[in-house]
Amino acid sequence: MPAPSTMNSATPLIEVFSSLQGEGVLAGYRQIFVRFPGCNLDCAYCDTGIEVPPVCRVETAPGSGQFQEIAQPVSLKKLLDIVQRWCKELPDAHHSISITGGEPLLHADLLAQWLPELNILLPIHLETNGSLPDPLPRLIEHLDIISMDIKLPSSAATPALWDEHRRFLEIAQERDVSIKVIVGELSTEQDLLAACKLVASVDDEIPFIIQPVTDRNGRVAVPALRLLRYQALASRQLADVRVLPQMHRFLEAL
Repeated sequence: MPAPSTMNSATPLIEVFSSLQGEGVLAGYRQIFVRFPGCNLDCAYCDTGIEVPPVCRVETAPGSGQFQEIAQPVSLKKLLDIVQRWCKELPDAHHSISITGGEPLLHADLLAQWLPELNILLPIHLETNGSLPDPLPRLIEHLDIISMDIKLPSSAATPALWDEHRRFLEIAQERDVSIKVIVGELSTEQDLLAACKLVASVDDEIPFIIQPVTDRNGRVAVPALRLLRYQALASRQLADVRVLPQMHRFLEAL
């Protein structure tokens, strides 16, 4: 019996849309976002729905903010049709495809099939919580940019994941990788310094983004003086430390 076509492989998706990246080193670049459901963590500050919806939301046109609903699961062929059409409608407007979630690496088997095809159209940007190192080696050749979180136990209210983060970063450094650390009212300097030490032990020139939590009212939950203190502490160990809020929240972008 012939193997099933990769083009017919399908999975539930939450949404597909075109917008500005609001976080990390690619903030301000326009991307096509493909959001996968599910996550292996339950961070205290998470503001993203990760449940599998009955239908997938897809923008009717790139950047329109208007959505249509398409049946689940979504096939690779359907997703490629959307991306190809949007690239034709807005030539050279999109920097990359952002594979996001939830935690996309929960879908590693599927991504191993999908990423080579998507990567033909645009560079691939993986947004990940950086806690699942085992699937990364078989996907790394199809990734161009990796935005990796390091979860601070004091702010994420998750178990310490230092070993997992270190293993992940050691693999991810094969690509253009940056680190994002989310800080909130309960974050401790001890945790921040532990994250800096981890990154410095791999490569002290990896960009290190300190991202303050933005509450539901659009208010940055960490005072500027405290963020400056964090930046100064991190800069003692790392060469490229930046403080960036969630830009898309202020622009009211998707």
